[in-house]
Amino acid sequence: MTTNKTISRGFRHSLAIAGAAAAFALFSTTAFANGCPAGKLVTDGQGQKPGATMPVGVTDTVLAAIDLSKEKVALNDHKLRMRRLVIQPGGVVPWHSHGDRPALIYIISGEITEYASDCAVPILHKAGDVSVDADLSHWWKNTGDKTVVLISADLFHDPSDMNM
Repeated sequence: MTTNKTISRGFRHSLAIAGAAAAFALFSTTAFANGCPAGKLVTDGQGQKPGATMPVGVTDTVLAAIDLSKEKVALNDHKLRMRRLVIQPGGVVPWHSHGDRPALIYIISGEITEYASDCAVPILHKAGDVSVDADLSHWWKNTGDKTVVLISADLFHDPSDMNM
């Protein structure tokens, strides 16, 4: 579901602050590359293998989107999109690529395991973590007994991609 809301100046300011906070979180953890433990980062495709191909126990809601072709960056056929994902215990966000859809994913609550194509081991993300996803493929699974809530902001341009 894509929404075409007019984004207020205040909301854009909040988005900028959230992006800065995500960047700070990323660069403040130098021992890890995107959450992959030191020494476990591998060439893309040599890490975790493809997993589930269909979502299970996931609610994916588009909160807002900005048509970037109408902004100063003039990025035709692209949107800056923010989504809220709720993953139930045992739930799966299926295997997908970020080869042309970079994303920042903030874990609001719970713990979730990521299986990334550029990491030799599964990555456990906890509340407060930020995952930076670009030029990789991955899938996620809630292996715990509590619901996980994520906020995802991505540069989106494939209209056939129905949120996941």
